[in-house]
Amino acid sequence: MKTILLIEDDAVIRENTAELLELAGYAVHTAENGQLGVAQALATKPDLVVCDIMMPVLDGYGVLQIFNQHAQLAGVPFIFLTAKTERLDLRRGMELGADDYLTKPFDKAELLSAITGRLNRFHHLRPEYDLHREGLSEFLDDARAVGNLDSLSADRKVHVLRKKQDIYLEGDEPTRLYFVKSGRVKTLKTTESGKELITGFYGPGEFFGYLPLLQHTAHHDSAVTVDEVELVYIPRDDFSQLLLRNPEVGQRFIHLLANRVGEREQQLLAMAYSSIRRRVADTLLHLHAQAGDGPAATIQLSREDMAAMVGTAPESLIRTLSEFKADGLVELTPGNIRVLEPEKLRHARW
Repeated sequence: MKTILLIEDDAVIRENTAELLELAGYAVHTAENGQLGVAQALATKPDLVVCDIMMPVLDGYGVLQIFNQHAQLAGVPFIFLTAKTERLDLRRGMELGADDYLTKPFDKAELLSAITGRLNRFHHLRPEYDLHREGLSEFLDDARAVGNLDSLSADRKVHVLRKKQDIYLEGDEPTRLYFVKSGRVKTLKTTESGKELITGFYGPGEFFGYLPLLQHTAHHDSAVTVDEVELVYIPRDDFSQLLLRNPEVGQRFIHLLANRVGEREQQLLAMAYSSIRRRVADTLLHLHAQAGDGPAATIQLSREDMAAMVGTAPESLIRTLSEFKADGLVELTPGNIRVLEPEKLRHARW
């Protein structure tokens, strides 16, 4: 739902216009003068502003100037409302960067048409999407509009899987991309001797299962839930559309995926060249960040799973954890680990 900020000092016009916009399906925030409007915009960035010109405290021209000078608000579509019709006022507003200019009393259809036109024209992908919040849905909505991906699935159903449930098995045909909304997932391979090797560990805000979709191959490992997990599925056809149909959408989508690729590359390099203590420290820091990165964050993972992530035997992991405990870096309890000194772990040379 798009958010419109309505700044208007006339209470009747403000209330009537807000009601009209809400009936049209917009979320509406209102302010009775320019100063309050700017404060409201800084608290919640709007998708579009409808602003009167002649107001007390701070007029519409002042509001637009502040928007233009503020990095957080620059570029927000801006429509002026005014009872003044002189060409000088019209020109001044346009020179400041107003996107449209409606004269009161205005026709309701005219206002809605102006808003729709400006939202469509100025719709663009954001520089960043917070995947730990509602960033995935926001990206998919923006991708649909920017890339004209009308066939992109609107189904954002969250699938709840119980603990230790298989998601897919090695050799399965890939049918979708997976996004972790909550909980944790591990991907793994099993050797001929039955030893489990963890190939990935995914928490909230992370994607997995995309490499077979890119390579057009079967899954080369299996995925299983570590906890009860909430997953969002992105069908294979949607995955292809997001990558290929629009260059801007494709580049941003790759950026969302690439953070995990870079992390995996660093993990492999660390497993190849770092000492066991360094590898355990890096794994603890990664899991600590997934758990919340605060002093109360607790890592809940079996020693066997952590050893597989580090690429060592459980006995070596347990010995290293005991050394870290003796150094005051971690706190160990059955089934739980708490990192006490993340900065010392991060910067220590082993």
